[in-house]
Amino acid sequence: MDETGLEIRTLDSAAEMSAVVTVFQQVWGSVTPLVGVEVLRGIAHSGGYVAGAFDSGNIVGASFGFLARHDGCHALHSHVTGILPGVQHSGVGRAMKNHQRSWAADHDLEWVTWTFDPLVRRNAWFNIEVLHAGVAEYLVDFYGPMTDAVNRQDETDRLLVAWPTDGRALPAADADAEIIEVPTPDDIVKLRRTDPTLAAEWRMRVRAELGGRLDAGATVVGFTREGAYQVAGTGS
Repeated sequence: MDETGLEIRTLDSAAEMSAVVTVFQQVWGSVTPLVGVEVLRGIAHSGGYVAGAFDSGNIVGASFGFLARHDGCHALHSHVTGILPGVQHSGVGRAMKNHQRSWAADHDLEWVTWTFDPLVRRNAWFNIEVLHAGVAEYLVDFYGPMTDAVNRQDETDRLLVAWPTDGRALPAADADAEIIEVPTPDDIVKLRRTDPTLAAEWRMRVRAELGGRLDAGATVVGFTREGAYQVAGTGS
């Protein structure tokens, strides 16, 4: 436990897994569980990662992932991480990611990978500018339709990011590289609720401008405070 009272630890029992299921339902506003207790128990028992963040003994966040490979190396793929709304922006998310990376390093895994919606600005900023994870791939409609309150059946395009567990810096853009900026909407979650047509237009625009460049060999080298991806390289 750190000086703020936050404790992050791996979980094992069925009761703990049930608490994780509840956290995910609260975060995503879903009546249907995102994952079952039995799946979480299986992941933990077989060597995967299931962890919870606790504030004064109360669970406020949770994460699970499974063993994977990235770039020919062993990796932890973090499938779902959720933080309760009341404690978002309080450092819990960063602490949980650091716990994942430490756990992965302790288990001789060279990468932590995960996906996120490229239209969600706060996640893009956090992953790229705070954690300095590298964008590895643009995945079109990766999960298919999702009916929770966050995704609202929008096509589930995702960026796959990779974070080295040894703390090394990822390659930066060449000093003379041309940088192209790809903007994102202010609040895609709100936009899906208020104007789903415009939300879908944003999805197609970012898929073409960002996904197309990445497919052509470009690299994401930053994310601006104004909400734009900075892209350099062949595809720019």
